[in-house]
This record gives sequence, C-alpha cells and structure tokens, in this order.
Amino acid sequence: MFMSHSLGKRLKRFSIPVIASLCYLALTGCTPNNDNDWQGYVEGEYVYVASSQPGRLDHLSVQRGQQVASGGPLFMLESGDEIAAQRQAQRQLNAAQAQLADIQSGRRPQEQEVTRAQLVQAQATATKAALQLSRDQLQFQAGGIAKQQLDDSRAAAETAAAQVKQWQSQLTVDRLPGRDAQVRAQQAQVAAAQAVLDQADWKLAQKTVTATRGGLVFDTMYREGEWVAAGNPVLRMLPPENVKIRFFVPETTLGRLKLNQAVTLGCDGCQANVAAHISYISTESEYNPPIIYSNQSRAKLVYMIEARPAPADALKLHPGQPVEVRLP
Repeated sequence: MFMSHSLGKRLKRFSIPVIASLCYLALTGCTPNNDNDWQGYVEGEYVYVASSQPGRLDHLSVQRGQQVASGGPLFMLESGDEIAAQRQAQRQLNAAQAQLADIQSGRRPQEQEVTRAQLVQAQATATKAALQLSRDQLQFQAGGIAKQQLDDSRAAAETAAAQVKQWQSQLTVDRLPGRDAQVRAQQAQVAAAQAVLDQADWKLAQKTVTATRGGLVFDTMYREGEWVAAGNPVLRMLPPENVKIRFFVPETTLGRLKLNQAVTLGCDGCQANVAAHISYISTESEYNPPIIYSNQSRAKLVYMIEARPAPADALKLHPGQPVEVRLP
C-alpha cells in the first residue's frame, strides 16, 4: 500500500479531531442510516484564566470538575508588595491634596493674626499722631510753637496713616489663595498622584481573580504554594456556551444545510435528544482524495459542520463524547 505525495501533504493538514473521527468511522464500520444522520463528537472552547501579575499561589478556591457561577472566586496570589505600593500611593495623594488645599486657602490663621495685630498697632499710632497734629495746629495758631514742630507733627500723622493702609493691604493679601498658575500646577500633581493610586489599586485587584463567566473548572495547572508567572493560566474553564458539536457531511449533502438550522443530538446516556443549531459551515473539504472529480467521487468529500446546543443542554455533554446528529 502506498500514498501519493499530494495525498500525504493533504493528510498532514488534518486536525487531530478530524483524524479521530475518520478513524472511528473506519474501525467501527459505522455508516449513516440515511442522508439525515451523521456521526460527530463534542468539543469545547476552553477559557484559560490567568492574572496579569506574577506571584505565589496562596489560595485556590475551586477544584477540577466544579461548576462555578459568574463572579465566583477562583484563586488568590500573594499581594504583599501590591498592598505596600497602594499605601504609598494613597499617602502621596493625601500629601498632594493637602498642599493644594494650603495653596487655595491663603496663609494660616495664626499668620493672619500676626498681621491683624500689626494693623491694630498701626491704627493706634495713627490715632495718636492725628490727635497730636490737632493740638499742634491750635498751638501754632496761638503762637505757642514753631512752624517746624507743626511740620513734624503733620509728617508723623501721615506716616502713621500710611502704615495703617499697608497693614490693611497685607491682611487682604494673607487671605488670598495662591496664584492661578500655582493652583493649576498643584492640581496636576494631585491628578498624577490619583493615577498612581488607581494603578496600584488595579494591580492589587489582579491578585484576586474571579470568574467573569460561569462554567466548569475543567482543569487546574498549579497547586497552592507554587510560583505563577504573569499571564500563565492557573485554570482552564469551559463555559456552557462554549460547548459545540463537530460533525462531517458529504459534499452531496452540504447544500441542504444552512446557518442557524435546527438539528437534534443523540448520545449514549442521554435520556432525551438535545436540540442544537448549526453555527458554522466549513467552506473547504477536510478530505480530498487525489482523483479526478466526478459525480461518483464527489460523495467522498466531507465538510466540517459545527452546531451549538443551548447552555442549559450543554451541561449534559462532555468534550470528546461521540454523538449522532440528525435533522429533525
């Protein structure tokens, strides 16, 4: 027995499930009873669950074969470094926010009290200087003092009044917040610190992984205490909506099938037929003998078809299980 070079190249392109299916049919001599019955098998599209962060596997919350609901806990990695980074980021954010509040609120109340005391003192000096100026003006009119003394009194009163205005302005400035540019710069610092905290929160959350979709825990890859690299799957899950049936039909039957067409599935141990619908029809043949096509040889071409049951019915099926597919 020999095989042509062309046929050998084509057989290398076979997937393992296809070869298994063909061998099953050949060994058992199982042939369809009619044009509406085909042999197939169950296959699962697995979801590999991993964390984006590395760490030691501290707790595995599930075991192989367990059904998990959406949102249920799966596993937890050690997170000491991430907790410390989160605390540091939180404190940096608190410091940036406090500095922004300080800039926006002006000088401290104690510093404003010092300025207010200086203002009160300047007001008292100005009042005294104004009284002295009034007395000297009367004395000068009566000829009791020289004009020089009157000029000195007037200058002292004007100086005291100017000091009052100076301290009033200083108190107003003390109550003002920082300049707009300073406020904007500090607001940017607060935003940057918040971003660092958000990143630290996200990394910490990645250490506790939950199920984004419910399904079967098909396998576990690590044991508690082992080191898990970033991105390495810890679990392999099979959601019920990822269960599908693959079967193969001859080229002469392909034209009678279409997407979303209803089929029924029968299997050993199934108490009743399982409903499904066709979700994929291959456009290429899975097996192509090195012969010239003819009306007689076209029946040897088979095409892969995929059908999906409802998620509730998918729980009754298991990957690798042989099934019989029928048109209703």
